[in-house]
Amino acid sequence: MKNITIIEDNMALNNGIALALKNAGYTFRQLHKLGDFNEAEHTDLIILDINLPDGNGFDFLKKLRETSSVPVVILTANDLETDEVMGLELGADDYMTKPFSLMVLRARIDKVLGRNDKSSESVYRDEDYVFDFEAMEFSQHGMSVELSKTEQKLLRILVANKNRTLTREQLVDRIWTFGAEYVDENALSVTVNRLRKKLDASERIQTVYGIGYVWRNR
Repeated sequence: MKNITIIEDNMALNNGIALALKNAGYTFRQLHKLGDFNEAEHTDLIILDINLPDGNGFDFLKKLRETSSVPVVILTANDLETDEVMGLELGADDYMTKPFSLMVLRARIDKVLGRNDKSSESVYRDEDYVFDFEAMEFSQHGMSVELSKTEQKLLRILVANKNRTLTREQLVDRIWTFGAEYVDENALSVTVNRLRKKLDASERIQTVYGIGYVWRNR
């Protein structure tokens, strides 16, 4: 189930969005100011107001894009064309002005999340690598690389979320949850280091200090 973070200071609107869309397969984290947002907490999409009590949504979005590519839908009373252009240029995935239709908002959210959900793709290619996860074949510059099952799981999650920071907690939960009663706290770090060495990917698998890891495309 996808988790959506709503950052909207109008409590009635915030509650209305969550109530209207909760049966659409989403869960919600409802925030009323920018300072309540914690990037370490997993979210699949952010609904962001621009005019908030403790800051400007545009400034928040600009800073967010330095470390995360989580989808953002701006929902604001600012209906100037220049504001919409600014929001999209700063990295928003969509921009809606109030008043709005909840049916249209749901359709926009479905579209953004569908476009960003790459986890089902079985083959990843770029100028350096080819990863075929179904065939379990991995290569760098045409040279075959052998990966363990755990390394394959980690790699698939990272490239499916390329340029998006994933927390250590997210990675541990998705790699070791099933059938693992206890995971050593260093297991993730060890797996990341092995994967970097095998793929010569120290520039690709980057540590986001205090948060987790991200796969960077060139």
